[in-house]
Amino acid sequence: MIRITLNGEICQFSSKLEIEPKLWDTKGGKAAGKSIEASKLNALLDNMRSAITNHYRTLERTDVIVTPEKIRNAFLGVKIRQETLLGVFSNYNENLRRLQGISKSKTTIEKYDRAYRRLEGFLFSRYNLKDIALQEINYQFVVDYENYLRSDCGCGDNTTAKFMQYFRTIILLAKNNGWITADPFHNYKISFKKVDRGYLIDEELQKLMQKSFTIERLENVRDLFIFSCFTGLAFVDVMSLSKENIRTSFDENLWIMTKRHKTNVNVNVPLLKIPLMILDKYKDKLPYGALLPKISNQKMNAYLKEIADLCGIEKSLTTHTARHITSSFYLQAS
Repeated sequence: MIRITLNGEICQFSSKLEIEPKLWDTKGGKAAGKSIEASKLNALLDNMRSAITNHYRTLERTDVIVTPEKIRNAFLGVKIRQETLLGVFSNYNENLRRLQGISKSKTTIEKYDRAYRRLEGFLFSRYNLKDIALQEINYQFVVDYENYLRSDCGCGDNTTAKFMQYFRTIILLAKNNGWITADPFHNYKISFKKVDRGYLIDEELQKLMQKSFTIERLENVRDLFIFSCFTGLAFVDVMSLSKENIRTSFDENLWIMTKRHKTNVNVNVPLLKIPLMILDKYKDKLPYGALLPKISNQKMNAYLKEIADLCGIEKSLTTHTARHITSSFYLQAS
């Protein structure tokens, strides 16, 4: 019998070799004597020991966790199909891409692709691996990945927590499919810190609306920002507005009737005086029948910083800030 012991774990199996008990040297673990038969048997056993050691060394270089069972399987040539972290993650992302425009947004897909690359970088940086079997992932792996995000990637608390959420999604998928039995996130808690995103007060909004800009791009960006303030629509929803989204509702007034790009949930928003004025300002003046000027989110955020400086507003203005308008101003404007 061959017995492999590693870190207190034991695995044993038959060598398929036989010998008379009286000819066996128990202490030496080999055949006693110098007969031809004993020499042949001992040579075979030496080859087995050498092969097992080589398999152990190979597993040490490729696997995070090496067990006697893995060594035995490698020696016996038993190949066990194991699902890998990046393999499952890649397949998950591919399925997301098939749902783009149906139930998943492009932004969501990009976030999961970024999360995939973070894990890929972590595996190479910490373990010099291109992938890892799901069964190799334990609690320490999870903690090490969090530390990697914070130290090597410079991620903040909430960004780190978000990446950990994406990672956990893949682990839960693996557990639900029976590819792993233990949950490495069992004693790990993903925590988000409450962030004050900020909002504009009445006086600051008045500054924005009354400011006269000589540069057209800044005027367009200001108008888009104010439009979001009075409709509560996200940037991507404002950019996708069309004439079909402006309808007369039950109160005989114009409403915006659309679906949120992110959640595909129906949204009905009354068109108040100010956003209606903005729509009238650009009516029939933009190409392709657009209701409002088109711009990328990145450029709009960059121009908003410029606008904030020109208006003497010290707060950080972004496309998302527009959705945090004070309720008092919203009611006054109505």
